[in-house]
Amino acid sequence: MPLVVVGISVLVLLVLMTRLKLNGFAALLLVAVGVALVQGIAMEKIPDVLAEGIGGQIGDTMLTIGLGAMVGRVLGDSGAAQRIAGRLLEVCGPRWVQVAMVLTAMLIGVTMFYEVAFVIIVPIAFTLVRVTRANLLWVGLPMSIALSTMHSFLPPHPGPTAVAATFHASVGLTLFYGLFIAVPVGAAIALLWPRLPFVRAMNPGIPKGLVSERVFEDDEMPGMGWSLSVALLPVVLIAGAAVADLAGAGDNGPMHFVAFIGSAPIALLLTLLVAIWAFGPRVGRSLAEVSASCKEAAQAMAMILLVIGAGGAFKNVLVEGGISDYIKDATDGWSVSPIILAWLIAAILRVALGSATVAVVTASGVALPLLAGSGVHPEVMVLAVSCGSIALSHVNDPGFWMFKEYFNLSVLDAIKARTTYTTVLAILGLGGVLVLEQVLDAFSI
Repeated sequence: MPLVVVGISVLVLLVLMTRLKLNGFAALLLVAVGVALVQGIAMEKIPDVLAEGIGGQIGDTMLTIGLGAMVGRVLGDSGAAQRIAGRLLEVCGPRWVQVAMVLTAMLIGVTMFYEVAFVIIVPIAFTLVRVTRANLLWVGLPMSIALSTMHSFLPPHPGPTAVAATFHASVGLTLFYGLFIAVPVGAAIALLWPRLPFVRAMNPGIPKGLVSERVFEDDEMPGMGWSLSVALLPVVLIAGAAVADLAGAGDNGPMHFVAFIGSAPIALLLTLLVAIWAFGPRVGRSLAEVSASCKEAAQAMAMILLVIGAGGAFKNVLVEGGISDYIKDATDGWSVSPIILAWLIAAILRVALGSATVAVVTASGVALPLLAGSGVHPEVMVLAVSCGSIALSHVNDPGFWMFKEYFNLSVLDAIKARTTYTTVLAILGLGGVLVLEQVLDAFSI
């Protein structure tokens, strides 16, 4: 049974990494090869399947994570990150630093992918931890939870947008309705989870090389205007392109340019160039010093990227091994509420395959026949599938490894922190979707 294979592979991976202390990159590849053999993928094709998975995952994330890490390190080494963190503390105070991180993450995360927003905001979180000497998860976990909620629940992120197209739902209405679920649910979990005893027991250190260890004096840091402008530049570029696309501004030369500079790699590359100028020669730092910051950031990212790439290989083996087809066949004909069934299919696929995007696209195809004649609003069905796709993030999810490596956690601690919060978000999201459908029906919307 394919789902048994998935369960056993996860257990083997945990043993390899926790008991045998095998490197995550090697452990993931070893388990991926084993699953490929068990699922009947021809031995001569396995290297290509692994390479395709690694290439697809790294191709999507390397530019974003690499450039984002460089921007973050330049902000840190120049004192700009400390300037922003200090202002956040002045405005909110140490007691409200979590609220500040949630608000920041939600505002940025509405239009930006989880990975992109994560690498932009995490240097601020690292700096706040260093200045306040707070637990890393106390500051960083609310940010991650808020970003996960925005990315998984709402368009214009790729999963919900693809499902909206399948169900012929309005992207604008899906976003509007989704905000009433995502904001309260995401904020509640983001503020609650760091307070749970099993999370508070974790006290990871900041990964070396990703943030400056220096504490700057006030006159050594760049001004707040420059610091904030550079930090927000990729947000403005990416969000601007997303808003223009949602507004249907047309297919013309200016829109092509907006889409170009609003793509995550180009936006971050432009930001890096501006950061090098603004926090380099303009303030008396040599280009050699700034280049050294970029080099150290790239070196620190090497193992993180390898592990994320191996997670992509594992995910691709599960897809090529027919896990998604098996789940589609197994759930066909279930007599359950269309909303609950759509959520459940997406959740099962997420557990089995790891990729939220693959889960929502596959689940939407399975659930599409249920929509006809059900009376359920298509926007509600989009949100049901999207909520299900966030559940139970674990070792076959490349985002899990990014979370683990950036927060310097063991595999078991990452499961305790991330797998639990993603599952609760999915369950509460389902509850919100069911209530939303009742409200829309009551007001005949």
